[in-house]
Amino acid sequence: MTVGETQVAVAVEEQVKECEKAVVAEEAEPKPAKVEKSSSYKEESNYLSDLKEFEKKALVELKAKLEEAILGNNIFKKDEPKKVEEKTEEAEAAAVKTEETQAAVKTEETEAAVKTEEGETAPELAEEKEQVVAPVCKEEAKPESSRVVDTDVSLWGVPLFPGKGSEGTDVVLLKFLRAREFKVNEAFEMLKKTLQWRKESKIDSILEKEICSDLSSAAYLNGVDREGHPVCYNIFGVFDNEELYQKTFGNEEKRGQFLRWRVQLMEKSIQKLELRPGGATSLLQINDLKNSPGPIKKELRVATKQAVGLLQDNYPELVAKNIFINIPFWYYALNALLSPFLTQRTKSKFVVARPAKVTETLLKYIPAEEIPIQYGGFKREDDTEFFSSEDGSVSELTLKAGSTQTIEIEAAEADSSTLVWDVSILGWEVNYKEEFVPSDEGSYTIIVQKKKKIGANEGPIRNTFRSNEPGKVVLTIENTSSKKKRVLYRHKTNKCI
Repeated sequence: MTVGETQVAVAVEEQVKECEKAVVAEEAEPKPAKVEKSSSYKEESNYLSDLKEFEKKALVELKAKLEEAILGNNIFKKDEPKKVEEKTEEAEAAAVKTEETQAAVKTEETEAAVKTEEGETAPELAEEKEQVVAPVCKEEAKPESSRVVDTDVSLWGVPLFPGKGSEGTDVVLLKFLRAREFKVNEAFEMLKKTLQWRKESKIDSILEKEICSDLSSAAYLNGVDREGHPVCYNIFGVFDNEELYQKTFGNEEKRGQFLRWRVQLMEKSIQKLELRPGGATSLLQINDLKNSPGPIKKELRVATKQAVGLLQDNYPELVAKNIFINIPFWYYALNALLSPFLTQRTKSKFVVARPAKVTETLLKYIPAEEIPIQYGGFKREDDTEFFSSEDGSVSELTLKAGSTQTIEIEAAEADSSTLVWDVSILGWEVNYKEEFVPSDEGSYTIIVQKKKKIGANEGPIRNTFRSNEPGKVVLTIENTSSKKKRVLYRHKTNKCI
């Protein structure tokens, strides 16, 4: 067994012991409670105690390989052109020096031969020859002893050198292992390529740059899902604007900037993650294809393919689910085109929803108060009525076919508060009205919103009412269709100052 193999074996043994200790510690401490998940929304645990034996072994082996590579300064590719140039210069200098040495030695040998013939010996010549060779050997050995090891190698702000003991190291390494089905060598090569790409592309400083500022409406972060994952919305419909399309994909240079903008957005998203066991370590992606130009636009097709490859190769397991909404007829053709370039694991995270099922699909993963109003939820920009989800929890009721139900909001005090409410009905197509019913039987009922038929494309309704006397606001929903309806609502009382 070589010295290198011995070091790796020792490192593996030490890592196994550390894993066993960590597992015991985790079992002693209670894990944070998790919100109930959708049945199709299960994400792997990053706790060591939850890993299978072969997964633990793979993690230990990857950490040992990584540590050996970092300590050996082999994690990044060497600067080949520079080394060749340096070697050439050194070779030329050595050649000149060798020629001078050989000439000097030859002259000295000649003189010695002459002196020997005259009865003299040549021991002094041997000593001089040793003195000439010795300094050269000493000089060659010097760089080895002065080598500096840089252990400050990190990814997404997480130290990768196992010796630093960061709790995020295992989380990051598990992403690469899962992306390569726990094949250690493949995961290690993937990690090395990612680090090399980041170094060559200067990704660590990309957040400091202003890239494609016109694309702020094309993709953005907005809220969290039921598991606490940040939600990223990709709005492909903005590229239906020909001017913006040409400005973004008009030539190869512009497409290159688009890719850097997409990488920058991913880096911004990662800053919202908690790369630790039990934390939100991945994103939820919502891809809105409404009014998207589609695959008929070659430049968009090529750029999308490049972006998918770039993100899949360098940001493994950072997307929990990829939800495609408002799917047009051409989506399936595009999916068939991209499918060969996607891993089976990536494809298993895809969820598809046609326009009529958008809100219903999003509600499986995102609470109503975190879904933007344009997708049937209650979240509004700069909302002054509901400041947070705690201000008004969302309730739900099922409205059977051909039935009528009411929602009552109490107004116990007069002249001191304003009632505000949100209502959303999946599929709508109902009769709807709002009225205020006073507590005093002698007072008149006030019509807040007269009865009207609401179509299937209606968005969430928000309304307010301030009464002059105690009573209640009554919302009446009449389902005249043959299908049951899902009703979401919330309300709040705002104190008047």
